[in-house]
Amino acid sequence: MSIKHPVIAVTGSSGAGTSTVKRSFEHIFRREKITPAVIEGDSMHRYDRVEMKKVIAEAEAAGEPAPTHFGANANLLPELADMFREYGESGRGKRRFYLHNDEEAAPYGQQPGTFTPWEELPEHTDLLFYEGLHGAYEGPDADVHRYVDLAIGVVPVVNLEWIQKIHRDTSGRGYSVEAVTQTILRRMHDYVHYICPQFSQTHINFQRVPVVDTSNPFIARDIPTLDESLVVIRFRDPHGVDFPYLLTMIHDSFMSRPNIIVVPGGKMELAMQLVLTPLMLELMEKKWKRNTK
Repeated sequence: MSIKHPVIAVTGSSGAGTSTVKRSFEHIFRREKITPAVIEGDSMHRYDRVEMKKVIAEAEAAGEPAPTHFGANANLLPELADMFREYGESGRGKRRFYLHNDEEAAPYGQQPGTFTPWEELPEHTDLLFYEGLHGAYEGPDADVHRYVDLAIGVVPVVNLEWIQKIHRDTSGRGYSVEAVTQTILRRMHDYVHYICPQFSQTHINFQRVPVVDTSNPFIARDIPTLDESLVVIRFRDPHGVDFPYLLTMIHDSFMSRPNIIVVPGGKMELAMQLVLTPLMLELMEKKWKRNTK
């Protein structure tokens, strides 16, 4: 962890909705004039799209468990930990991008599903911001969490997570429901062993809970809206959290445990702004004090 060069990590599985938290941070960065160095979690995959399909096919042909993007074998987890460590020490490092589609690939003259070359991080950034699958990972092969100053978990209940993934991958990426379902099944072991444990390490978790029937996510026609949801916000350490202020500012919210506040789904982004802004300003204050000594 670093006071001089803070690292913030938003972690959640595919379809969890980490982009919502990313958008809230972008608002804070712009409002508070903070310049982040941004790392995309997909850029730390070990294989490009063609290579991943090949290693999966080879594993299945050999009767072995296929690697998944949730697990260690298909990701550069030691390199991710080193990236966080290097930035925390020096404010420097390297990154690349994973090109998901034609629109992202066109400016680079590359094919979708490939990586851009490694490049130096921009100079004079205020902090490192990561959004991806393994921002709070801790295991025998790598300790990513060790170098993170603020870890945020995005964890919808699992049926909602699957609904969001199915809709995203079928409507936005052209996969069939059957193909997405097979991916979910293939990833289950790694989800349990690599993704879930991170949410005990995060400082704050945002968990969206639908209040409509999601019993069979594989036939759901629509994603439950925010107004059809509640958001459970868990603080690992509730000391210093101004819960009375949050309850006053977020109408119809309530405390379910001493470290948990529940808010209406339609107020999720407001809640994120109210919760995350003081934490961001605290990090910046520590950084500025450290750099002026």
